[in-house]
Amino acid sequence: MRRWRRGLLAALITAAVVVPLSAATRPEIPSPPPANLPRPTVATLDRIYAANSANAAQAARTARAHGDTHRAAADREMAAPTRHLLAFDGRGNGKAAEVFGDLARADHVAVLVPGSDTSLDTYPRFRATADALYRRLTGTAPEGTRSAVIAWLGYRTPDTVSTTVLTTGRADEAAPDLREFIRRLHGVVGRHTTVSLVCHSYGTVVCARAAAHLDIDDLALVGSPGTGSGTAAALHTRARVWAARGKDDWIGEVPHIRTDLFGVRVGFGTDPVSPAFGAHVFAAGAGGHSDYFTPGSVSLANLARIVLGDTAEVSRA
Repeated sequence: MRRWRRGLLAALITAAVVVPLSAATRPEIPSPPPANLPRPTVATLDRIYAANSANAAQAARTARAHGDTHRAAADREMAAPTRHLLAFDGRGNGKAAEVFGDLARADHVAVLVPGSDTSLDTYPRFRATADALYRRLTGTAPEGTRSAVIAWLGYRTPDTVSTTVLTTGRADEAAPDLREFIRRLHGVVGRHTTVSLVCHSYGTVVCARAAAHLDIDDLALVGSPGTGSGTAAALHTRARVWAARGKDDWIGEVPHIRTDLFGVRVGFGTDPVSPAFGAHVFAAGAGGHSDYFTPGSVSLANLARIVLGDTAEVSRA
């Protein structure tokens, strides 16, 4: 414990010095406020998609006018007519919610929540995970079964090298927005549609902080540093709680403790794949921290089974 505290203190000091300096080197690029959207329903989906696409295109023009060609390119990709954005906000690091599949007719919906270092600038890698899951679902679902996946970048994710990644602060900020998003999602999908939350890395902390107020069927935690709760029961959710970690995932080396350091609670407590936590632990293969959605992987196959409700077919760790 003492050695870990010393190492953590060193990391905090480094982050406190490095992160503010690095952040100061990048000027804030102006962006228009989000579009004024109607309440999401089956009837308004196309209008919402069109409004967010137009807003992303405007954000791209604004970023280009201020010399940020990288953000301009990212926004321009988001504005493509083939993309279906339930939400878009180009300000700051950016937020978005992108739909894969026919949301209005889906029998099963998976909402992906990302971990640290995810923003509009790095969005393509997060989008790839959602696309991989959607392709797996459509490739393995029984004939006539329709699925949709939503990539939910709905919060300001922490930087991996920062003090914020060690606390629940960003997750506490994000939880109300995730609850509201899921509530509005139920205004679009049918009452017999299953909704699963698939959360990766720091995203598992976000999902855990919101879990007690989410109307979902399954909650899958992959590559989790801990959730801030000691047990799955302490999440107070009616959803089935799943957890997995790849054999080569470095997150397994993170101490699963919570402690006070200079009056700040750091760490996330019980390992979600441990028996003490009480989740349904499933196999994730030999992959690393970024490999849970790799096509052909054990973890992706099991995540698809969870979303489709084929829980008896999920291979256990």
